[in-house]
Amino acid sequence: MKKLLILVAFLAGVVGIVAVIGAVLPRDHVVSMTVTVAAPPVRVWTTVAEVSAYPSWRSEVKSVEVLATSPLEWRENTSMGPMTLVADEFRPPSRLVARMTDEDQPFGGEWEYDIAADSSDANKTRVTITERGWVSNPIFRFVSKFVMGHDGTIDTYLRALSRKFGPEAVPIALVVKDS
Repeated sequence: MKKLLILVAFLAGVVGIVAVIGAVLPRDHVVSMTVTVAAPPVRVWTTVAEVSAYPSWRSEVKSVEVLATSPLEWRENTSMGPMTLVADEFRPPSRLVARMTDEDQPFGGEWEYDIAADSSDANKTRVTITERGWVSNPIFRFVSKFVMGHDGTIDTYLRALSRKFGPEAVPIALVVKDS
């Protein structure tokens, strides 16, 4: 019984420390990553904008429900649960800004997708995603910063996008900062 109490006290202490550290971390963050994809910009744009096809190339997305087409609004069902997004900006074939609209989540924000021809090869595309996000829950904020990394979801997305068109490319971090 004494060992059990010690274990419970230890775990409570760890959770408390994580919560305190998370509480002093900034709520907001900005992350920007880029990758070069082995396909022309129009094909990459079509893949990014065709949200209903996400489950075919993004392994963490189980399904997508398109809720509206103008403006584009969709719900992704992922391993982390459902997430509803709306396109606040939709400029084919180069720019999409998608904002998370769920108010009951412990995190949120927007992703800016910038798609441009690679300057050295017209059959390649430079894709840059900038996340302007926030994490309200201190424990999840700690996990987001130190375990998953604020750039983890963008990294996964860009790797999957590059893999769709050829060998997986490693995204390059441009900005990772707490606001």
